[in-house]
Amino acid sequence: MGHDRQLVTKEGHAMLERVRQICAELPEVEEIVDGFGHITMKVRGKSFVLMGETEEGAGMSFKSDRETQHFLLQQNAGYIRTPYIGQHGWVSTKKGEPFDWEGLSELLKEAYLRAAPKRLAKLVQP
Repeated sequence: MGHDRQLVTKEGHAMLERVRQICAELPEVEEIVDGFGHITMKVRGKSFVLMGETEEGAGMSFKSDRETQHFLLQQNAGYIRTPYIGQHGWVSTKKGEPFDWEGLSELLKEAYLRAAPKRLAKLVQP
């Protein structure tokens, strides 16, 4: 999983390591760099987390559903609707703001469950 060159700041590397720790508990997660230069976590070819960095800071987007997306945006808790793919429920962290890792950990696991085939999802769900 050595795509650290895509994230150049200390903040970006820290984010990537935390996401790797969360994804290490999930079966068959693959880390790739997509055509846009984002570090992407996939399960069976389906993306569930995208990470990148701009001048504004490091950030990530994750697969969600519209109900959860609406709830997160209403809470104004550091999340925005992901440009271009937000209509499908994707949510992004606000760049330059601290991450709520406790909440993000659960949201990333839910993103995995949305992307994973049922057989793999059953291995994670109680």
